[in-house]
Amino acid sequence: MSRAWTSFWRTLLAVLRELADERAYERHLRAHGRGPSGEEWRRFSEERLRQKYQRPRCC
Repeated sequence: MSRAWTSFWRTLLAVLRELADERAYERHLRAHGRGPSGEEWRRFSEERLRQKYQRPRCC
């Protein structure tokens, strides 16, 4: 039973990190070969928001 709970909590934390953009930020850092910083977080956030709001909406 303990293994099942451990697996459950790991999965839950992974989902929450994905929803909070932590995993996306980590992928962004790896893709650009940069380390975490306030400036890099700002760049990442602006890029995500620009992509989100520049897409044409349907209906």
